[in-house]
Amino acid sequence: MDESSIVPEWPEVLWRAYLTGDHSHLKPMVLGVKRVFSLLPGHNRCRVCNAPFNGPASVVINLLGFGAGSSLNPTLCKRCETIVKEHNVGIETEVTLLFADIRGSTALAEQLSPSDFHQLIDRFYKAATEVLIDSGALIEKLIGDEVAGIYAPGIVGPNHAACAVGAARALLVATGHTDPKGPWVGVGAGVHTGQAFVGAVGSSDKMSVITVLGDTANTAARLASKADVGQILVSMTCCMAGAETSGATPMTIELRGRAEPIPIQALHVGPAV
Repeated sequence: MDESSIVPEWPEVLWRAYLTGDHSHLKPMVLGVKRVFSLLPGHNRCRVCNAPFNGPASVVINLLGFGAGSSLNPTLCKRCETIVKEHNVGIETEVTLLFADIRGSTALAEQLSPSDFHQLIDRFYKAATEVLIDSGALIEKLIGDEVAGIYAPGIVGPNHAACAVGAARALLVATGHTDPKGPWVGVGAGVHTGQAFVGAVGSSDKMSVITVLGDTANTAARLASKADVGQILVSMTCCMAGAETSGATPMTIELRGRAEPIPIQALHVGPAV
């Protein structure tokens, strides 16, 4: 891809195709690159462009800037992320967001030594990262006692809502919530689907990060903060987008900043009875 031919709106077109899966506005050359990459020998390919990360062709792929190394998800190449940051690109699009955090982390920090608390948080991050990577999420953040993943149709497919709820379940299983002895760390999660700004923010390409902003992000974060240990709070927009919530309990909850309570589905992950 010749960067000298990129016009101001081109990075946005590329990013929109990346997130939505709508390739109708991409240049034929870009679509051709994806087809060529799929024919190259190699394995562990980028979910989006088919660039092989291993094998004979990976050396050339790395020289072209398509190698593994995306900070968003290592199953994606670093090319699109680099372009988005360099051009400070962002778009509004429908995504499903998964937020999850440790319940009672303040009390845990008080009870544990700093080193022991670090080990607990590190173990949580590793478990969450593995789930988010395997499920195709763009890892929006790992901060404090919280993790967040973006599920975009262009990466995980049209069933992004179901994918996010499945990942939330997997995260609670990974943290021991199905263990009869109880979880090794208590976690609650929130999942919400809606329009959000997804893109780069920051002062330069070296300092910028790719994040998600807007009411959809705020709602997902607040759902997670309201969830009990072993609970996933799923918004109705997420349910309408195809999330699987069989066995869930319908609830109405109040969220900070909202004038009216909102209806949700509450899923519980625990030991088999």
